[in-house]
Amino acid sequence: MSIQISAQSVKELRNKTGAGMMDCKKALQASDGNITIAIENLRKKGLAIADKKMSRIATEGIIESYIHAGSKIGVLIELNCETDFVARREEFQKLSKDIAMQIAACPSVSYVNTNDIPKHIIESETRIELGKEDIRKKPKEIQDKIVDGRVEKRLKEMALLNQPFIRNTDITIEELIKNHISLLGENIQVRRFQKFILGSGLEKKEKNFINEVSSMVEQSQESR
Repeated sequence: MSIQISAQSVKELRNKTGAGMMDCKKALQASDGNITIAIENLRKKGLAIADKKMSRIATEGIIESYIHAGSKIGVLIELNCETDFVARREEFQKLSKDIAMQIAACPSVSYVNTNDIPKHIIESETRIELGKEDIRKKPKEIQDKIVDGRVEKRLKEMALLNQPFIRNTDITIEELIKNHISLLGENIQVRRFQKFILGSGLEKKEKNFINEVSSMVEQSQESR
């Protein structure tokens, strides 16, 4: 006989995993109400389903925007799915907003995943790590292991899919998307995004007070 599961427990599990209500209820019943075990089982199930669907073509979806408070950071993101029906689903649209907000909150993120990072960026990060004082005197094989580990960590910091989800740091953005693939039954992909930071790329004029005063004095003397 299955145990009684409260609506509050189902809601809590749904908030933590993004899985459907019935899936959450079944997972809690199977785990005798243990939320930790239910989360683990749902993730395993969701990842397995998502992995099968991720090779399918996704050309529908939406372009979402997010403007951070103060209007100094903005994000545009294209999130794809397989059908217009899913693109209109509330869960899909909330996912797009959450991911856009995530991008705005992560200053180091510039790429969707580590495979998108250009070779010259990887080479640059490797040179930086090789030049650090703390590894110069170590044996070559130890240096290589340390550098590889540090570069890998740095690349993950630059990739959106590797980021802990700001609303639930127990899962990554990749896992969040896979949970929604399981929930909505379609492949979901972040195709591209662009971050806009107010004033980025513009040279700000630095005023030199001494030079400014000297210039004013010279002009004053010339006018006499």
